[in-house]
Amino acid sequence: MTSKVQSLKDFLAGQGRLALVEVAGTKGSTPREKGAFMLVSREAIFGTIGGGQLEYMAIDKARQMLASSPPRKRQGKEARIEVDEVCATLDVPLGPEIGQCCGGRVEVLIRLVDAPLAAELVAAAEAEEAHLPHVYIFGGGHVGQALAAAISLLPVHGVVIETRAEALEGMPQTVETRLTPMPEAEVRNAPAGTGFAILTHDHALDFLIVAEALKRDDAAYVGMIGSKTKKATFKNWFQKSAEGTEAEFARLVSPIGGDAVKDKRPQVIAALAAAEIMTALVTHNAAPNIDHPHDRVMAG
Repeated sequence: MTSKVQSLKDFLAGQGRLALVEVAGTKGSTPREKGAFMLVSREAIFGTIGGGQLEYMAIDKARQMLASSPPRKRQGKEARIEVDEVCATLDVPLGPEIGQCCGGRVEVLIRLVDAPLAAELVAAAEAEEAHLPHVYIFGGGHVGQALAAAISLLPVHGVVIETRAEALEGMPQTVETRLTPMPEAEVRNAPAGTGFAILTHDHALDFLIVAEALKRDDAAYVGMIGSKTKKATFKNWFQKSAEGTEAEFARLVSPIGGDAVKDKRPQVIAALAAAEIMTALVTHNAAPNIDHPHDRVMAG
């Protein structure tokens, strides 16, 4: 497994001189929130502050700084820019003047990256990664592979759990894989707030895993792939053989991804399920007034 923190470390180590571009402040509607950042080298970028003309302006300014252009100050109607050798600020209204109609205003801070700043970025990324919500995918079949690919792009810690070694081949590098003869036992050790997506090759195994997950009243999401008939069969077994309650069963999402879109292709199911899981995670794990790690980097 290659973590997103490792990807950041690799970029910091392998791109030569870098500039850090951060959203330092926002007013109104903006593409990204305060604390969003990207790294810019002469030939590559890592991350995004929202795209569009705002990002292009920031990249251009960062690369001017990397090229060691002479210090200068300029006042303009569209944006006020103050530059010195190691730091620049852009105060940009997102209006028709720059071809971006969000309507808000963004302050961007650009700094050349030195060793202490690089260490702060890594520490902030490690702190953020340590608090990512977990998503456990049980089953590495066609839908499991597609769902793993979908969540690999999201701010979550993805784990694919299988009883078959071959089913774990080809998983995204940023997703953890676990091979075990008793996948239902993994449910008991999962962190609070985990989302569970159950889609193994065996209905009986699905039922065991779902029963364990529904016993976790701190789970953010419990979803099982299948039909209405499979769900009804599970309910009967769950209440009669697993001593499950009606309240516990009511927390089960099945089929995963909903049934509004009548498309059973694995990639479509995975896209719908990933959105459903992400919504559940955000709702369950919402914690207002928590300081964002990147804000601490900016404050430093």
